[in-house]
This record gives sequence, C-alpha cells and structure tokens, in this order.
Amino acid sequence: MADIKALEHPTLKVPYEILNKKFRAAQKQLDREVSHVQAAALEVEKGLLTEKCGAEEINKLLGGMVDKLQVLKRKAEESICEELQAGYVCKKRLEHLKEHTTGGQAWCRQRLDRMLVDYFLRQGYYNAASSLTAHSQLSHLTNIDVFLVSREVEKSLMNRETAKCLAWCHDNRSKLRKLHSTMEFNLRVQEFVQLIKTEKRLSAVKHARKYFSNFEEDQITAIQHCMALLAFPTNTELSPYKELLEDDRWGRLVEQFRQENYKLYQLASQSVFTVALQAGLSALKTPQCYGSSQGRNKSCPVCDERLNKLAELLPSAHCSHSRLICNISGVPLDEHNQPMVLSNNRVYGQQSLLQMAAENNGQVICPRTKEVFPYSSAEKVYVM
Repeated sequence: MADIKALEHPTLKVPYEILNKKFRAAQKQLDREVSHVQAAALEVEKGLLTEKCGAEEINKLLGGMVDKLQVLKRKAEESICEELQAGYVCKKRLEHLKEHTTGGQAWCRQRLDRMLVDYFLRQGYYNAASSLTAHSQLSHLTNIDVFLVSREVEKSLMNRETAKCLAWCHDNRSKLRKLHSTMEFNLRVQEFVQLIKTEKRLSAVKHARKYFSNFEEDQITAIQHCMALLAFPTNTELSPYKELLEDDRWGRLVEQFRQENYKLYQLASQSVFTVALQAGLSALKTPQCYGSSQGRNKSCPVCDERLNKLAELLPSAHCSHSRLICNISGVPLDEHNQPMVLSNNRVYGQQSLLQMAAENNGQVICPRTKEVFPYSSAEKVYVM
C-alpha cells in the first residue's frame, strides 16, 4: 500500500482536478444563464404591469423567456454529462487501484504500461504513447488528453505564437492566480519584445499601456527593463536588454508553461517511471558496481553497462545488515550455501563450486583469475 500512496497520487489527482474544473466552469455558466432567465422574467413582469403592452408584445416576451429557459436546460444537460464523464474516469481509476492486491502480474504489467505512457508523453513521444494506450486499453487510466492539449500550446509557442497559451491562461486564471503564476505576464512581455524587434515601437507603447498598467509589485523591474528597450536598438549588447531580445526566451516560455501545467494538475516534474527506476537502481547500487569488471555481479541490474550509466549520479543503497552474494550464481551466502575460499583467497558459494567440480572432474576454475584448483583445497569461511 505504501508504494500505491507514493506513486499513484497523480492517477487519482488529475481526474479529480479535471472534475473540479468542470464543476466550477459549469457553475459559472449556469449562474450566467440563470441571470438571463431572471432578466427575461423581469421583462415579462414589467410588460404585464404596463397597460399599453398588448398580447402580441407579451407573447414575444414570453417567447424570449422560453428561449432562455431552453438554453439553460441545454447548458445544464451538457454540464451534467461532462461532470458524469469525469466522475466515471475517477471511479474507473479508483477501481483499478483497488485491484492491486488481487490483480497479480497482470495488474503490475498494466501499471508498468501506464508508467511508460506517462514517460512517453513527457518526452514528446505522443504517437508511441497513443499506440501503447490503445494496445493495453488504458484510455481511462492515463492522462493523455491533458498532454495532447498542452502539446498544441507548446507547438504554438515554438512557432512564436501566444494566442493559444493566453487562452489557456484565461481558462485557468483563478487556479493560476492561486499558484502565483507569472505565465501571462511573461507572455505579454514577449509580445512587447516582438513589437520592438519588428520596429513597431508605437504599437509597443500601446501594448504596454493596455497590459502593464495592472502590474504586481515584484514585476516593476521587468516592466522598467521592457520600457527601456524603446530607447535601444535591436542589436544592443547591453544587459539585461540583450537577454530580452534573445530568441531563447521562447524555449524558456515553453518550459515554464510545461511546469505550470504540471502544477495545475498537481503532477510531479518527473514521471512516475523515472522516479520508480531511480529508486530501484539506488536501492541496488553499491560501490562494487563501479569497481573493476571482475568485481561486478552479472545478476545485478546496476552492473549492466546501460543501467550503470543511469545510476552513476544516484546515491548508493544503505543496508544496516549486509549480505554476501556468490559472484558466480548471484545466490546469497548463508547456512544453505556456505562461503568457500580458494587457494588464491577468492570466495565463492559452496553450491557453485560443487556444480563446477562435478562438471570438471573435481576441479574448480576461478572465474576472476582463471586459475584451476581441486575442490578439496577449498575451505569454509566463517563470517563474524
């Protein structure tokens, strides 16, 4: 259960956040439509109190009120349908997590596929993620829709367009405000910079008056730097104005959007697959994994050449009680597989040496030095 709580938080949190967002949006929309109905009802009431208002006008007012009621009904049905769909996803994921105690290897395999889909989406391998989702029937268990929406925004930013990202900021304004996000402000700064780079300085001034008037206290310095750009050529070498004009700012906007999107849905900056892999490698990593090739254990994943590079910067495992492992078989050395020392002071498990002696007429070959010794010369080692 501990690993479920640690690793499966996004599995339930993302659909919950989507449900919460749909609920708040529906509430605002229905409140707006109710106000329209109330306004139409007031118009009908005023018409009834007016002596000059004829039957035709009353009929027209009633028709307008009926239209608004029909719109309210349609919006309510659409909102309820969307909320039920989001709630269904939450239910399916909760049922999936409850199966972890009874699902066995099939559940673990499906979980690994979910982790891989999340990793592919974060790395931009959308086609691979979609194919794996369809193959493993994970449509209700992955957050692929969230990443597909963010892909469109990232594409537009890489194409030096801000409209889609600004629309995203508008849709999530209340939540971004709680997160103290500077995404919208940085987009407006970039729009200002682009006007400067295209020598549309008058338009840049109008842009600043429109969007920089309601600034936060910690944004005043950035605004001052922007306004100072009006007095500098686009090829200036002075800092910080040179940095404002760099094309690399678009890449930083993409990265900021990606991180803000993660925060919006309470996703970690790293994928669950990456976290699980690093935890596993760190738990198995020992100093011997980076010693000589002879000292490495062929059964140890960290000793594998490819995984060895991935684990290089990770911390080593901490064991309060160490275990001795046979270098030949990878089996622990204990009372059932006693450690035996050869004449060259190399220690191996008794089971491996017995098997080797049976295959070589009583002779054992040290796998490290390739020396040959009779099995009878091997002695037991007692570890204190």
